[in-house]
Amino acid sequence: MRRQSRSEDFREFAAERAGHLYRSACLLTCGDTHLAEDLVQETLGRMYTLWGRITRIDNPAGYAQTVLVRTFLAHRRRRSATERPVGVVPEGAAAGDDPALRVALLDALARLAPKDRAVVVLRYWEDRSIGETADVLNVSSAAVRTRAVRALAKLREQLGGSLAEFASL
Repeated sequence: MRRQSRSEDFREFAAERAGHLYRSACLLTCGDTHLAEDLVQETLGRMYTLWGRITRIDNPAGYAQTVLVRTFLAHRRRRSATERPVGVVPEGAAAGDDPALRVALLDALARLAPKDRAVVVLRYWEDRSIGETADVLNVSSAAVRTRAVRALAKLREQLGGSLAEFASL
């Protein structure tokens, strides 16, 4: 009986968090939806193995985000991570989305180093504090601030005037 309720609890958790994890993974992977799906699946698999001990984790959703980012960074360190499939803008874009803006932002994110990209996603997409971001990445708060400043400068440099052009549409 107890095992069944734990499985049900995990199913509920996975159903609630999968969409959010997927959106974050898409940003981390610069629009590679297949890799994003793999990262979410790996994250949920790791969470399932810990689910019996989850009572010791204060914020399971936050912990899942941490697992996702660490899984992404581990994937980037692998030799096979440099393979990039040639693709098209993912299907199913929400109404009102500007595909040109999405592609420009994803291309700019793709040019950032993986840790810089992780900082940008955690700080500005996930709206995490500097301390939380530092904990997820196992770095100091100063390193997060430095990476954020440098990453944002690179994004501004890459997007330049094109960002203002997209904003006026």
